[in-house]
Amino acid sequence: MAEEGSRRFGIALALFQLLNLFLYVGCVSYSTVSSQISITSSYGTFQDVHVMVFVGFGFLMTFLAKYGFSAVGINFVLSALAIQWGMLLNGFWHEVQTDDAWTDIHLNLQSLIEGDFAAAAVAITFGAVLGRTSPLQMIVILFIELFFYSLNLYIGVLYLDVIDIGGSMFIHTFGAYFGLAVAVVLGNNASPLPPSDQSNHNESTKTSDTFAMIGTIFLWMFWPSFNGALAPTVTQERVFINTVLALTGSCVGTFIWSQLKRRKLSMVDIQNATLAGGVAVGSSADLSIDPWAAMLVGLVASAVSVWGYTVLTPWLNAKLKLDDTCGVHNLHGMPGIIGGIAGTIAAATAGDDIDGVDAAVLYPARGPGLDRSAGEQAGYQFLALLITLFISILSGALTGKIVSLKFFEPPAPKDYYSDHLYWDEVEDPETEGLVATDNLPRVVSAAGANVKTSHI
Repeated sequence: MAEEGSRRFGIALALFQLLNLFLYVGCVSYSTVSSQISITSSYGTFQDVHVMVFVGFGFLMTFLAKYGFSAVGINFVLSALAIQWGMLLNGFWHEVQTDDAWTDIHLNLQSLIEGDFAAAAVAITFGAVLGRTSPLQMIVILFIELFFYSLNLYIGVLYLDVIDIGGSMFIHTFGAYFGLAVAVVLGNNASPLPPSDQSNHNESTKTSDTFAMIGTIFLWMFWPSFNGALAPTVTQERVFINTVLALTGSCVGTFIWSQLKRRKLSMVDIQNATLAGGVAVGSSADLSIDPWAAMLVGLVASAVSVWGYTVLTPWLNAKLKLDDTCGVHNLHGMPGIIGGIAGTIAAATAGDDIDGVDAAVLYPARGPGLDRSAGEQAGYQFLALLITLFISILSGALTGKIVSLKFFEPPAPKDYYSDHLYWDEVEDPETEGLVATDNLPRVVSAAGANVKTSHI
């Protein structure tokens, strides 16, 4: 179990950083060839994605009243480390894909954006186990996850020639189901405990929920840049428009579904389901979908997300012991699958000319060489979604088994959702006069009353 004053996290972090430093010395250099994206036009987009990873995801997880330091602080260091490690692994698989002699991994602006995408996948996973893992466990999770993340990306993009411009499958679906698999293993490895030994800190306050809304607003505003950061110039404008329309659809839809389902608005829904449109439209944002279709994707994604928070999550918790702290299944997992299916449909219906753009520009595999038909491309799109689910769940379960070992300092259940083990400025909540009740947090019920269930 995690103990106050342990140095294992600091040692593991130092060793990981030394490994990265050693590999960068021997294997990494600057690119001498311009990347596919323009520095002048794309640096601002890169900064938008940067803000999403460090501010958006970080503050979105501050809803836990006693875990705000870790939500922002641990996300900060994990994201920084994930960028370093992710760029290395992405570069490694690019080298594997080429037939030329092995060379250095060459970095450019596109590498930095891909590093941010890797960090986003880790942040999504962090949300699934938020408050129930130690920082040391998260270092191990990051190390293993990004290997399989980059492998899956290699299979989908470089081997199957699949298009997922906004990462619905390769970022959101992978990060969500990897984290959920870890969460299931951790939940099933835990022994049943009496209420006196359980944490009663999985709860939010009006202040912590307001801080979390800062993350929501930042993510909502900058999501078009996330989806369009690596889009070809000829389709980037379409990506921005479709993503904004999907986000507006999911925002309005969330307020509709939340009020109809619960009779009062729930901050849980507003913080999360409003973003589901950005996830769901990612795979098809640059493809042959009409503006109304992008808006519809957002409305459908928000409905599925709200249904997940109100109905599916409690059922999964009861049946599988799936304690999904941030509800990543509802924000990233199911909307990511919707995005993968939407991308498959868009590929199947795409003609040779897509609004004046040659289909081979959007789907290089349909050009000379592979000469795929629309149906064949759609088949590969769907295959990539299935492979993503398989690799993420299997590797996540394996990782969950590894980090369950006592060596990695899993926190005791009574210390869940509290900063006091890891931050010098925080006192043990048990010494602050709090009265423990049970392990179930506060959420607004369908009738608007406070009930004991999952925050998600």
